[in-house]
Formats: sequence, C-alpha cells, structure tokens
Amino acid sequence: MPHDGQDMPLTTGPVLADLLELTAAALPAVDDIVSRAKAKIRTAVTEEGRVSGRLIEENQTAAHGFAWLATYAQALHQMHNWAVKLQADGKFGEVEQLLHQIAFGEYLSQLSGGIPMSQGEIIRLHDIGLTQNDTHGLIQPAIISLTQGGNTQAARSRLVILMQEQSANITVGATGLDDELEMIREQFRRFSLEKVEPHAHGWHLNDELIPLEIIDEMAELGVFGLTIPEEYGGYGLSKASMCVVSEELSRGYIGVGSLGTRSEIAAELILCGGTEEQKQQWLPGIASAEILPTAVFTEPNTGSDLGSLRTRAVKTGDGWQVTGNKTWITHASRTHVMTLLARTDPDTTDYRGLSMFLAEKTPGTDAAPFPTPGMTGGEIEVLGYRGMKEYELAFDGFAVKGENLLGGETGKGFKQLMQTFESARIQTAARAVGVAQSALDVGMQYAKDRKQFGKALINFPRVSGKLAMMAVEIMIARQLTYFSAQEKDNDRRCDLEAGMAKLLGARIAWACADNALQIHGGNGFALEYKVSRILCDARILNIFEGAAEIQAQVIARRLLD
Repeated sequence: MPHDGQDMPLTTGPVLADLLELTAAALPAVDDIVSRAKAKIRTAVTEEGRVSGRLIEENQTAAHGFAWLATYAQALHQMHNWAVKLQADGKFGEVEQLLHQIAFGEYLSQLSGGIPMSQGEIIRLHDIGLTQNDTHGLIQPAIISLTQGGNTQAARSRLVILMQEQSANITVGATGLDDELEMIREQFRRFSLEKVEPHAHGWHLNDELIPLEIIDEMAELGVFGLTIPEEYGGYGLSKASMCVVSEELSRGYIGVGSLGTRSEIAAELILCGGTEEQKQQWLPGIASAEILPTAVFTEPNTGSDLGSLRTRAVKTGDGWQVTGNKTWITHASRTHVMTLLARTDPDTTDYRGLSMFLAEKTPGTDAAPFPTPGMTGGEIEVLGYRGMKEYELAFDGFAVKGENLLGGETGKGFKQLMQTFESARIQTAARAVGVAQSALDVGMQYAKDRKQFGKALINFPRVSGKLAMMAVEIMIARQLTYFSAQEKDNDRRCDLEAGMAKLLGARIAWACADNALQIHGGNGFALEYKVSRILCDARILNIFEGAAEIQAQVIARRLLD
C-alpha cells in the first residue's frame, strides 16, 4: 500500500509513538469524508432548492448512515481534545494513551470498513454514495498507522493488565474533568456503593419501586435541584455536574439515575416556558423532592410522532378538562405533578395545537395507585428499568387548574417540549455511560474470579479484549457526553451534540452489557446474576428519549439544513 513516500512511525511497545501527532493528522481526512458525504446526501435529498423530508425518508439508510458517520467524526475530535488536555495537564499516562490509540484504531477502521448502526445494520461509505476516489484521503500514513497499530491484541491486553492494577480508581483513565466535578463523582460513587448497588438487583427481581428513603437521601444530596437556579431553591450547578451525578447513580442502578431525569425535564420545561409565578410555585418543591414530577407525553398510537397527539384539553370556566390516553409514563403513580401535553385546538392535527400543562395529582399507594378523580392507570410489565415502573393512563374529564397552563399560553406545548430535549438527551447519554460502566464492573469482576482450564477468564485474550473495548468505548461516550454538556453550559445550541452523545452512548451501553453477559457464559443467563438485569436495563436506552432511528433522522436533518 503506498504511503506517499513517508514511513509510518514505529511503535514503542503497545503504545504508538507520536500518538497525538498521528491522531491530529488523521482528523482532517475524517472531516473531509464527512464533508463529501454531506454533499452527496444533500444532492440526493434536495428538491427545488430545499431539503425534502420525503426524499430523506426515501434515502433513509444513507441519511442515517451519514448521521452515524458524523457522530464518529465528532467522537474522534472529542477524544483528541481530551488527550491534548490531559497531556497539557501531565495526566496522559499509559492507560489514557492506550484508550486513545485503541479508540482511533477501531473507529477509523470502522469508518473504512463499516459502522454498526445496530446489530444487523452496517453502514459502509458506498451506501452513502461515496466512491473510492472520495475515500482516497483515508489512505494516508497517520490513518494507516492508527488502523494497523492502534487496536491490537497487545494494546488491549496491556490495557486490561493496567486496569487490574488500578482497580481502586473510579474510572478507567482520567476523565479530563476538573477536581470539583471529580469530588462530586466520588461522593455519588460512595452513595451508589453503599445505598444502591446492594439492593438494586432485589428491586429488579421483585419489580419493586425504589424506596422513598432512597429518594429522600438523594434529595438531601441535592440530586433533584442540581441544575435549578439558586433563586428557585436549587444549587445552580452545571449540566456537566448533572452528567457526573447521573452517570454514577445509573452505574448503581439505572432506575436511581433516572429519578433525576423526571425532575430535569420538569424543571427545564418550567424554566424555559413557565411564568415567573409558576417558577416560584413549582421549582423549589421539585428541587427539594417535595414535589415528584412525571412526564406525560406519549400516546398508544403516536410513539415519537408527538405532533399527532389526540389527548385533548377543553376549557371549562377557569380551568381545563383532559380526556384521552397516554402510555409509557414512568413513575406515574406516586408523583405529585404531571407535565402533560394535550391538544387544546381541536381544529389542528399537528404540533401547532398542543399545549403543556402542570397537571396536579394525588400520589398513589400500592392499593390505590391513581386516586385522583378523572384518571385511571395500569402497570406495563417490562423487561428492565423497573424501579419506577411504567404505566398506561386514561383521562376522562380530568381537571387541571387554569393557572397550570405552562406559560399561560395555548399552542406552545410542542415548542416548550423541544426546548427540553437537549438537557434530557445529555442526561440520557450520561445514564448510558453509567449502565455501560456497571457492565464493565461486573464483567471484570467475574472474569477475574471465574477459573476455566486452570486460569482466570481474564487471562484469555478474547475475554480481556472484550473488557478493553468496553473501557475504550465508555471513554468515547463520556467525552462526547461531556462535550455536549459543556456546550449547553456555555449557552450554545447543542441539540446536535446531545443527539450524537445519546445515539452512540446507547449503542455502547448495549454492547457493554451484551459482552459482560457473554463473559459470564451460562451464568449470565441466570436471573440471580446482576448482569442479567444490566442487559435488560441497557436495552431501553436505544428506545426512550428518541429511538436510535429517530435520533439518526434528527441528526441528519440538522446537518443537512
């Protein structure tokens, strides 16, 4: 293979020489591929000078493949930025170098050979319309060095040896976050180890709600008011801090990590779209967990097509009456308020007739889960993600106070909801990182403890290789998630970055859980082992807060507009 007259750098053991120079040199070629792919896709989906939704749908595989390609490019950029920062801080040690080179070696190889959008869907560059001439830039010395020498068996084996030596560390490799955020991580890791992990599997097997005592302790730690401004009773911390907290709580149990999501969505809705009176009324209670919210958006026949919702709210005197059906409502029973999306303009059939309500309800009990007049509900039995339970709800003349119309205006509900998606998807990406890390935790421990053919499983190359790739992809997902959070903290639009973090993080969580179960062998299929729960919990991440297909569609549309 020609090298344009240049020699590839030699390796020094498992770590490539001049690693950061190689990764810096590889990025322009990756960006060029993304740019070429964008031009090809845009040509295919443009009609009368505008990007056509119909043509995107007709070219869905190519458009979604482009979204994955752009996500990989962004992930590599953030890994490089992470590595440069660590080197400047004197923290780019051998573990970090191995994580970095394996990440580049693997993802560059997938760019050339095929990116897995799901288990049975591999997108290749020619599927996006690129020719061999378009991809010639990938045949350059830096990329050749990284693809041939980055993700090797020697590198993976060395990384796992170091992971065992540094097992007391909270994360595999330095995260690049500041000391304050790492102190927050330590606090919530301790909480998870002491209060969550010992009980999580029992909650799952018994299909039990997370105990209220846990919620109370989380409230004392500030989980529910983390990003709510101080003037409304919160702590006014960053979205990056929310990521760290969500990550470590979800590492203990996804249900515990997801309790904060309800409050995050409700608080964001009220902060972005509520009146000052509504902010004063609701936010302090949400921050203290005196008010537990739930999100009531999805309907049985709509899924991600929220614009076609049928649940209607009719004006009656100084209030509203809601009639309709909702489904997949998390933690619905014992909550105090529902952020409820309903149609207030019966003459509309799209998003323009939707309004958001802060619909109060009485918390239920096991005997009477929905005691409030005008609403009934039933539990949906699910594979995983059980600690808050999922419900179907029916409303028949359910009363909502007039002052509880969010923002005091009708027809704004869909726009108000869209404003929350950045934070919700960042938080979901962080939850995915936590679930992936929990899979690595149990997979690594089992591989060290389990003996076969006279030695521990971790000493077999394919087992250690799985563990190494878990650690690598977890760091990739982390950096993409932290980047999106930092964009949000700097008041920059980040729906694209948040979507990419959620898209990739969910796939990584599932891969980590699946590989951790494989390491357990037959025992992984037994309900008594934690990994069986982690696998079930990981599966939902690719579906909620925007299914992977919807997420890819949104990313593609944003990039092409």
